[in-house]
Amino acid sequence: MTQARNGMLSRRAVLAAMGAVPVLTAATPAAGAAVTAAAAVVIDRSAQRQTIRGFGGMTHAAWIGDLTAAQRDTAFGTGEGRLGFSVLRIPVPENQADWGRDLATARRATELGAAVIASPWNPPARMVETFVRGSQTNARRLRYDMYGAYAQHLNDFNTYLRNNGVNLYGISVQNEPDYAHDWTWWTPAEMVRFLRENAGSIGTRVIAPESFQYLKNMSDPILNDAAALANVDILGAHLYGTSFANFPYPLFKQKGAGKELWMTEVYYPNSSDSADLWPQALDVGEHIHRAMVEAEFQAYVWWYIRRGYGPMREDGQISKRGANMAHFARFVRPGYVRIEATANPASNVYVSAYRGGNSTVVVAVNKGTAAVSQQFTLRNGTASSVSSWLTDASRNVASQGTTGVSNGSFTVTLPARSVMTFVTA
Repeated sequence: MTQARNGMLSRRAVLAAMGAVPVLTAATPAAGAAVTAAAAVVIDRSAQRQTIRGFGGMTHAAWIGDLTAAQRDTAFGTGEGRLGFSVLRIPVPENQADWGRDLATARRATELGAAVIASPWNPPARMVETFVRGSQTNARRLRYDMYGAYAQHLNDFNTYLRNNGVNLYGISVQNEPDYAHDWTWWTPAEMVRFLRENAGSIGTRVIAPESFQYLKNMSDPILNDAAALANVDILGAHLYGTSFANFPYPLFKQKGAGKELWMTEVYYPNSSDSADLWPQALDVGEHIHRAMVEAEFQAYVWWYIRRGYGPMREDGQISKRGANMAHFARFVRPGYVRIEATANPASNVYVSAYRGGNSTVVVAVNKGTAAVSQQFTLRNGTASSVSSWLTDASRNVASQGTTGVSNGSFTVTLPARSVMTFVTA
């Protein structure tokens, strides 16, 4: 627990210094406020973007305790009152005796159709040496003569899980190698060397570099090294304090063909406020929107699933932040493809759309203080009806029934400070 607590406190201090996103304090509009009109949202089913792998979160039994059986079903179930998560991230303990800690949750997530990924914080102690890094005199790094043994360690963990009913979707080289005061540091050159020379022996997809802030100095060298890139399957990133301006990644679009792009850890906008604070929780909906539309990530993974600031409260109930995640996770399933849609039809309104079979899923976040009359027009596809779900100050992913679609269009009112999901049939 000490390591986890210190890690979170030091990260919180870093975010405070960067200028964390402030709590929204706009006043509630008066009753009977006018409904504003927005530009039509045009959704083009033929303009396909990234394939979605899922939405999910982290469990770490050693640091905060495991999920209960009921909480696992809430997290990974897809029905009413569930989060609909399709990705679980777990740690890779440095000691083999601890490898079973998160197994029960990983098994249940797998049974419910979720993909499981794993990230190490430290190699086994025998593989680590200390060195001086700036003012840190006891910094840790993987010994160069242990790279091969470390690859085998990761491979052995993958084999252990497979033998116990969990097929890992991917395994990371290192959690936050560039923010490792409390764990193991890696330089960009060391990461490239390991990927070039050792990662090819790992028997599942390899994730790297998991920079704490999506810093491109960690990932550019991988993309620019053909041999290292050949042994990476998923470019993983964290978004702590990352500005929206740094979400797009032109070099990945240029050189990442055949690779996946995952956001593997974040909490947003902070870890100090209750996840039920409203309308602040809508920040999560906007953040996911931008991660999908502007960064074009294929997965979005929260830090702890169950936490006071997380998608599930400590009592096992879904929080307001969790409801925002569920608007994506429950309805945008693995294998769906994001399609082009008018992303910002009005001030404070954010729209993304996804194609799954014959169905189109639309998620609309209205952070404004006025309701918005919003028209949606579907191109290169047909629909006869649309079902919708709503989260606002008093409701969580509440069904709003079904309405008709006329000539490929439908118009709905997006309530002030709300998120809605629409699914066509």
